[in-house]
Order: sequence, then structure tokens, then C-alpha cells
Amino acid sequence: MTVIKSPKMPRPALNPSGAPLPTREEAEEAVRVLLRWAGDDPAREGLVETPRRVVDAYAEWFAGYKDDPEAFLERTFTETEGYDEMVVLTDIRFESHCEHHVAPIIGRAHVAYLPDRRVVGISKLARLIEVFSRRLQIQEKMTAQIANALDRVLQPKGAAVIVEATHHCMTTRGVHKPGVTMVTSRMLGAFRNDPATRREFLAMVGDPAARRVAAP
Repeated sequence: MTVIKSPKMPRPALNPSGAPLPTREEAEEAVRVLLRWAGDDPAREGLVETPRRVVDAYAEWFAGYKDDPEAFLERTFTETEGYDEMVVLTDIRFESHCEHHVAPIIGRAHVAYLPDRRVVGISKLARLIEVFSRRLQIQEKMTAQIANALDRVLQPKGAAVIVEATHHCMTTRGVHKPGVTMVTSRMLGAFRNDPATRREFLAMVGDPAARRVAAP
């Protein structure tokens, strides 16, 4: 007796809430709707390729939804010759988008941790920031997400994150206030409980209030 198995249908891609992702065709049609709503004709020569380009841009801007940020921290090193001083990475540039208006957030992050037994490659710290920033965000949440991920995976004696950014939802629309920089921080463990550790980190980073993060 011959048994013929039906081919397995590919499972639809899901977003973080578990809902199926729209198809690319549906996404491009949504862009055409917005172009018509704005008052233009998506069929005119200059806009014919715009839906494709916008969807390509979204795939790049929001690639962070496809990655597990904590997975980048799981490969750690224990052969550190007893190193137990602060590890600091400063001026990590990032580009994100605000979840309220999908307007750009351009900034820099400064990250530190005080190792207990494990250290992680510095490129992984940069990747951690990249994954969280390539999602729809608010700066306060992103700052906490970065610090909390460091704390959960590395289990250090302390973790600290400072983020400085300009928000185009404030500079190019709404109140139209260019030159404004928002600064957020999250201090955990020794960085929260030990003033000397916190001062050392702030001295390495510099005074955020004196910095100015400008969009390119």
C-alpha cells in the first residue's frame, strides 16, 4: 500500500503578538493608501517604486524584531585573569523610530558593566543596542531593556546604560524644537548602590548634559 503524504505548508510568519504578518503585497498596498491619503498619486512616475522602497526600508529599520537580543550575550568568556574592573563602551551610535509617530530617533548609547565571573565581546554590546533600537521604541523603555538584558544574562555586579538622543517627532513636527537632546539612564547593582562606582562611570562617559547629539 502506498501512502502519499501531502506536502507541508509553510507556517506563516508571526509578529511578537502572535498574529500573522501581512504579505509584502499587502504592505506595499498600505503604502499606496497612505500616498493617496497624503494627496498624491501612487501611480505617477516618481512614486511607482515608492511602495517597494518603503517596505524595503521598513525591513531594515525594524530588523530587530527578528533577533533575540539576549542571544548575543550568551557566548561569554571566563578566562579573564581575574579582571574585575569596569567594562565601558561609549558613543555607540544608533538609529531608532518612535512608536508614537514612526519618526526617527538618532542618538548614542553608553554602556557599562562590572563583571563578576564572565565578560562578553564588545561587539556583542553594540549588537545588543542595535537589536533593541531597530524596533518601534520610546527611549526610556529602550534604556531599561538594554540594562536589564545585561543584568539577566551576564549576572554582573552592576550594569549601567545612558542614552542620549534627538527625537524627530519633536524637532520636525509638533512643537518644532530643534537642538533638544533627551537623556535617560538605568543603573543596576553597584552602579545604583555605590556612589563611587557611579561617579567613575559618569566620569568615563562625560557629562551628558554637556553633550549634544546631532542628527547627521
